Amino acid sequence: MIETRVRFPCGDLILEGIVTLPEANGPFPGVVVCHPSPHQGGEMNNNVVVPICQALAQASIASLRFNFRGVGASQGKFGDGIGEKEDVVAAISYLSTLEAVDKDRIGLCGYSFGGAVSLEVAPADERVKALALISPAISTYVPLRQYTRPKLIVCGGADQFVSIISLQRLAEELPPPNDFELVSGADHFWGGYEGKVAARITAFFVDALKLPVQS
Repeated sequence: MIETRVRFPCGDLILEGIVTLPEANGPFPGVVVCHPSPHQGGEMNNNVVVPICQALAQASIASLRFNFRGVGASQGKFGDGIGEKEDVVAAISYLSTLEAVDKDRIGLCGYSFGGAVSLEVAPADERVKALALISPAISTYVPLRQYTRPKLIVCGGADQFVSIISLQRLAEELPPPNDFELVSGADHFWGGYEGKVAARITAFFVDALKLPVQS
């Protein structure tokens, strides 16, 4: 795989990211991967985010992981989840412009806080053809009630912060195509389970983005 550090605009701010490309000829499907809350040390080189990007590249899918505003070398300050939605839209726009990426096959993946932001963005952005949420730090799926594109929700069975019962109930109420997976033994931080969650996320995007997705 080929990793390249990049900078891209988000309004008046400049955000930093890393594009990971497969070692093959594109154009490839592409996935934007969003990190967990910076208040808990979340950033683009997180132990869950990096393995996902690497696994995607091995499956011939490009990715962009990036630091939200105020994190690392990304300009600005924490936006209470509101400004971060603009960051995700800007990341999608940047990934979509790359010559190696097929702009018609773009996915979005968010972990914890990144999942909460992603589920707000996906239904409002027609470019997002599939959505994966990992241990999403949320209490409602209202934005996804009418979202009929492929969705995957993955959570650890030992998650300390997410109510598994509530999450599963909410997930089951979403319109198809829709999948929920509970990984026994994994907690919110996925220590020791990074490879497993990366493989599951990758398999989802292989299925969702390799073929044209109906809206």
